[in-house]
Amino acid sequence: MKPFILASQSPRRKQLLEQARLSFSIIPSSIEETVPDHYSPEETVALLAYQKAADVLKNHRDSVILGADTIVSLDGTILGKPANDEDARAKLHLLSGRTHQVLTGVAILSSEKEITFTAQAQVSFYTLSDEEIDNYIRSGEPSDKAGAYGIQGLGATFVEKVEGDYFAIVGLPIAKVSRALKSFN
Repeated sequence: MKPFILASQSPRRKQLLEQARLSFSIIPSSIEETVPDHYSPEETVALLAYQKAADVLKNHRDSVILGADTIVSLDGTILGKPANDEDARAKLHLLSGRTHQVLTGVAILSSEKEITFTAQAQVSFYTLSDEEIDNYIRSGEPSDKAGAYGIQGLGATFVEKVEGDYFAIVGLPIAKVSRALKSFN
């Protein structure tokens, strides 16, 4: 089997691949994430995943490369990682009491084959008080997470309901990934 490389430094993606007992190394992509303004959230997340995998494949043509990207979308608007605490507060206020979409794009590339797909889930938040939001921001958890929350941490206490692939929210739809990898031998 060809060497398998994760083109990401995400500790959550690493943990999920380890949980699936996959053998891999990590070589993060160094691309500048750019997407045309007119792209939908689905097109955006798929393109970013592909760009990351293709960037690493350039120097590792004998390997199978996994690129992934996760975004939060509310009413078609992408809520990225917060720039600061005020931005995190604004994002969490937007999500409070509402349902949003979390999408993870996946690209698995080798020099002979490409598989790309997206997985998604609908996440409904309880209505959040200012105190809940402020306490969460003080935890430091929102700082590096799309939509300013992590479902696998304290952010789980905000979630009323999930419909769809839970692991797409965490950052890697591991069942779909492991099935797709089988076709790469």
